[in-house]
Amino acid sequence: MIELNKDNFEEEVLNFDGKVVVDFWSESCDHCMEIMPEVKKLAEEFADDFKFAKLDIKGNRRLAIGQKVLGLPSIVFYENGEKVEHLSGEDLEPEDIRKELEARA
Repeated sequence: MIELNKDNFEEEVLNFDGKVVVDFWSESCDHCMEIMPEVKKLAEEFADDFKFAKLDIKGNRRLAIGQKVLGLPSIVFYENGEKVEHLSGEDLEPEDIRKELEARA
């Protein structure tokens, strides 16, 4: 998974011609840390269809807010630079992410 920050977000996500999944997370978000291993497995499984990246909101809070990410964890789907889906919340499960990946693959 690509590590995103304010310096490479535009290039890796907004200017990318294809499908990108961004995991917005924080070390202080217990649920983020809990689902991260499953998100990494999904990244490997769906690597042929999607570019996977993650953005630690620590130090990138303005960028996250600019993307309308106000809660964690947030999994945001982009196609050709356009935000097309946003999954978020304490009840977010890896199976929810899998269903969205399968629908968009």
